[in-house]
Amino acid sequence: MALIRKRRLTDQQKRRIHKQHQSRQDDLDTSNDLEGLVVQHYGRQLEIKALSVPEIHPEKPTVGPNDPEPFWKPITLGSVWRCHTRTNLELLVTGDRVTWQADPNTGLGIITAIHARQSLLTRPDRYHKVKPVAANISLIVIVFAPLPEPAPTLIDRYLVACQHANIPTLLVLNKADLIDQNHHIQTLLQEYQALGYEVMTTHAHGHVDALTQRLDGETVAFVGQSGVGKSSLINAILPDASQKINVISENSALGQHTTTSTRLIDFGQSGALIDSPGIREFGLWHLTEDAIYSGFPEISALIGQCQFRNCTHKQAKNCALEKAALQGDILPRRLESFLRLCDEIQEAQQKS
Repeated sequence: MALIRKRRLTDQQKRRIHKQHQSRQDDLDTSNDLEGLVVQHYGRQLEIKALSVPEIHPEKPTVGPNDPEPFWKPITLGSVWRCHTRTNLELLVTGDRVTWQADPNTGLGIITAIHARQSLLTRPDRYHKVKPVAANISLIVIVFAPLPEPAPTLIDRYLVACQHANIPTLLVLNKADLIDQNHHIQTLLQEYQALGYEVMTTHAHGHVDALTQRLDGETVAFVGQSGVGKSSLINAILPDASQKINVISENSALGQHTTTSTRLIDFGQSGALIDSPGIREFGLWHLTEDAIYSGFPEISALIGQCQFRNCTHKQAKNCALEKAALQGDILPRRLESFLRLCDEIQEAQQKS
C-alpha cells in the first residue's frame, strides 16, 4: 500500500480554514441547545437523556376537528431521545455529556457538541485500533467469581487499564456463596487487598447493601469476564434495570455474552451504573512500558535496582525482580503477568 504524504499547510491556508470553520459555527442556531447525557449507543444513533429543557417550549401544532392527531413528543427533563450526530464530532460513547437539539415533531434529535471528558476508558478492538468504551467514569468495579474460573492475568490487565485512565477501582468477588467450589479464590482476594486495592464480597441473591452504599453518588462501570454476574449484580442493586441474564455454559464453563452494548442506568440521586459487554481478553498493546509499570506499583518500585541496566528480568543474573519474587516480597504470578504484558508491548512496537 502506497504511503500518502500529508500536505503541509501554509499559515494563510490555516487562517482561511479556521475562518471557514468559525463562520460555520457562527451560522449554527444555538437558541435551541439542550444539555444531554449519552445513555446507550446504537450504531449511528445514540440515546440521549435530557438534562435540561428549553426556556421556551415549542408549541404543539393545532389541528382541525377532522384532522388526524400529529405526532408530538414533549421535551421533558429526563426524557430519552434517539439522536444522530453532526459529522464533524468525534466518536461518542456512553457517559458523554453533550449539547443537542430536539425535534418534537419527529421525536428525534441531533448532537451538536461534546463536552470535555473527565475520564475515558478505552480498549483495543479486534482490528488493533483503540476503541473508547465509556466516558466520565468515577469508579470501575472489576467483578470476578469462583465460577467461571477467575483469570488473574485478566484482572491485572483491567487494573493496568484503570491506572492508565486514572480511574479508581473496586474489586468485587461475586457469587461468594460458591467459594467452597474454589478454595483459591479467597487467597486471590486477599492478595489484591494486601496490594492496597479496595475489595468487597457479595452475591446477587442478597448481601448487596454494602455495595449499593459504596456506589452511591458514583458513575460506575462494571467490567469482568462474561458469566461472573455483572448484570445480575445490577439487577440486585436496581431491580428495574431488567438486564438480561444467561447461565454458565456447562460445556465450556465460560460465560455467555448477554450485554450487547454499553448502557447507562440511573442510580440514586446523582450516580449511574454502566454495564459493558463481557470482555474475555483485554489487550494493552497500545500502552507504553511506563504505563505497564504504573499498573504494577509493587514491581515498579524495584525497576532500576537490577545489577544490569538492560536486565530482561527472565532468569537474569542479580535481577531485583526475580530476587523479590523468590523472597516473597512480590507475587510470582504478578511478576509473570507483568513480564507477559511487557512482551506484548515490545512485540507491538516491533510490528509497528
